[in-house]
Amino acid sequence: MSVRDVVPQRREDPDPEVVAAMDLLGQRWVLRIVWELGPGSLGFLELRRRMGNCSSSVLATRLAQLVEKGIARKLPDKQYELTGRGEALGRALRPVWAWAAE
Repeated sequence: MSVRDVVPQRREDPDPEVVAAMDLLGQRWVLRIVWELGPGSLGFLELRRRMGNCSSSVLATRLAQLVEKGIARKLPDKQYELTGRGEALGRALRPVWAWAAE
């Protein structure tokens, strides 16, 4: 089975919003951050510890991007959590997590 058998062929360019989402989600560590924040809020240091070899500067950049896009928010106690939009993204990704675990 080839990719063509699975992925529908499109004759038009995707909407700019779809391209922007693909660009964001395709960046290294973004999906991992969504995964880690799924169960609840985490502070930067705890998130950094869980992320293993993700540098602090990259983590800070990715968190800022997710906050800017409304996927995560920084709480007054310096914890990060998913917004409603971020939780919806997490739910949308559950089939991907299940597929990866097969």
